[in-house]
Amino acid sequence: MNKIYNGKVRRVEDLGNGELLLSTSNRLSAFDRYICEINNKGIMLNTMSSWWFENTKNIIDNHLINTNNENMKVKKTKPILLEFVVRGYMTGESETSIWTMYKKGSRQMYGTTFRDGYKKNEKLDDIVITTTTKGVKDIPITETEIIEKEYLTKEEYDYIARSSLELFNYGQKVASEKGFILVDTKYEFGKLDDGKIILIDELHTCDSSRFWIQKSYQGSFEKSLEPEKLDKDCIRDWIKSQCDPYKDAIPEVPESIKNKVEEVYLIYTQKLTGKYLK
Repeated sequence: MNKIYNGKVRRVEDLGNGELLLSTSNRLSAFDRYICEINNKGIMLNTMSSWWFENTKNIIDNHLINTNNENMKVKKTKPILLEFVVRGYMTGESETSIWTMYKKGSRQMYGTTFRDGYKKNEKLDDIVITTTTKGVKDIPITETEIIEKEYLTKEEYDYIARSSLELFNYGQKVASEKGFILVDTKYEFGKLDDGKIILIDELHTCDSSRFWIQKSYQGSFEKSLEPEKLDKDCIRDWIKSQCDPYKDAIPEVPESIKNKVEEVYLIYTQKLTGKYLK
């Protein structure tokens, strides 16, 4: 096997015959850099993604062939170097999040006009797609720019946008049935040799998505408190309380915080799949 890529979270190896082996580590990344290790994270991420991949084939085909613990065998594609981030709430802390730009006064973002008067963590009037380039630094890009710069044709963009919204709507429905809110998520796509576009990477995991606890959301929002979360935001929040993550060295994350993230991922995995991993 020839190693072809070592990412922040996954190792990719070419198996030949149009197949790749993705090995998902326990590494956690945030603010575009490696942060720490979370016990059992690789296995849990694969379990989450596999469940969603199997249950969304009717919306769009995906790269999953089979999975075993932290390893996933997938179809090899030519990745489309864009991230399609679908958002249902006015939130986020990263430089490309709509809340970060909104609170600075921006109302025109990603080709969409947002009304005045939104509060942090408020449900958006409409679900929006906020696409970024995929590289060393993610850069916001509009539909017009995607087509002009020939990332995609108009027909390809429309297909991906439609599929992304269908995936998100289904994700929100399932999440609600499990007692969660799917707040936002990112989707990545690739092309097979015949040009067919399929879903790749991961799907509706606690790494790629933001989830809140449904029953406590409204009360927290009305009190201007942060929602209860089922994602890695507790690590992001702790780091931001200690330093500027975009400028300073990241301090060592306490075991208590890492254990909290592991427990959050475990709760999500078990409620989603019915599989008890411990």
